[in-house]
Amino acid sequence: MSRMVTSIFMIGTVGYFAYRYRFRLLNSIIGTGWIRRIAVGSMMSLPGVKKKMMQAVFGGPSEW
Repeated sequence: MSRMVTSIFMIGTVGYFAYRYRFRLLNSIIGTGWIRRIAVGSMMSLPGVKKKMMQAVFGGPSEW
């Protein structure tokens, strides 16, 4: 019983600190070049994300 409570407490503690320092963790992970390349490539392979990104960068579909 106490082992289960301890494991739940530890998971909660790790989750709390991961949430609290989420941006610092994300910046340290994405700061590595090859991980950033993999992350961007995988996000751009999703059609909805790619469409929104292209619309934000290059504007909507042309009117002419």
